[in-house]
Amino acid sequence: MKKKVLVLGAGLVGNAIAIDLAKTYNVTSADVRPEALAALTQHRVQTCQADLSDLDLLTALVQPFDLVVGAVPGFMGFQTARTVIEAGKNMVDISFFPEDPFLLDDLARRQNVTIVTDCGVAPGMGNIILGYHRPRMQVQSYECLVGGLPVVREWPHEYKAVFSPIDVIEEYTRPARYVQNGAIVIREALSDAELIHFPGVGTLESWNSDGLRTLIHTMQDIPDMIEKTLRYPGCIEYLRMLRDSGFFSKEEIDVNGMRIRPLDVTAQLLFPQWKLKPGEEEFTVMRIRVKGVEQNLPVTYEYNLLDRTDRATGTLSMARTTGYTCTAAVQLVLDGKFTRKGISPPEYLGEDEYNFKYIREHLSARGVQYALTVKE
Repeated sequence: MKKKVLVLGAGLVGNAIAIDLAKTYNVTSADVRPEALAALTQHRVQTCQADLSDLDLLTALVQPFDLVVGAVPGFMGFQTARTVIEAGKNMVDISFFPEDPFLLDDLARRQNVTIVTDCGVAPGMGNIILGYHRPRMQVQSYECLVGGLPVVREWPHEYKAVFSPIDVIEEYTRPARYVQNGAIVIREALSDAELIHFPGVGTLESWNSDGLRTLIHTMQDIPDMIEKTLRYPGCIEYLRMLRDSGFFSKEEIDVNGMRIRPLDVTAQLLFPQWKLKPGEEEFTVMRIRVKGVEQNLPVTYEYNLLDRTDRATGTLSMARTTGYTCTAAVQLVLDGKFTRKGISPPEYLGEDEYNFKYIREHLSARGVQYALTVKE
């Protein structure tokens, strides 16, 4: 009998996850928006219209399922994960909530459940790669450069989003943490811009973003670690202008007697402009470098990803690269290949050689190719 999986959230990434998992499992997708669920019925995915912020409803909803996938917006993610854990269900989550996931570790252990967090592309696959190499070499530095962009640059934003606009804006406001010479450094987002050339793409602009997340705590023996976000050159200036002018502020202001958050208005204005038009294509580019010493020799492992919208299915690259990393983890948990109880960020998943190879093969079978170069 097929195992049952519940996918919470039917956005572009959540839908890609549900469709992929439906090839193997009985899958139900839950979302408050009927229009988001409508596209799933033709893919053998059952649907459930539900307000996932209603925690009592959510507790009842997850009961029949063997595993839950969290694909809700980040601001809902932590409480959603807590509710799933309290219900005693295993979970793989891609909501990238801002709270520390290890705050839920004791609860997850008491409930004897396996919870894999941050299991997307970045955070996600980058963590898995570092998690694999760290036990096998003395890692001296880790660098992850990553971005998702439209193929066609269109003024003024030259950017399109495939997930919650508030979560995108969070990248532009949350202080960026990285590790340098063994110490945590905190810089403002959008700082330390660099121009970097990527084959097949051209020159992109990288800047500090808070993408290391759990690696700061789980990889404390690595002296240098950084993640930077990639955008088309020139985007930093207008983003800084919006941020420094208060358009991303979460503090309520008075407007004609009404209390509003500028961030909410900005998100409502930008999201229609950030939506991909029908037929519009995008791509995901990522470069990961793990440097260190292996068998007493210096070595650099470089992984390069350039993934584009799947024209045959219309599945967006960001949905593919994020979603299929998640579905690989789901299969490992359901198959009993990853059983660690408590909170497990993706780096724990990558430590085991079988799991690491399985995830890469799972992605490769779906056309998501990480090209590896080894430099000695």
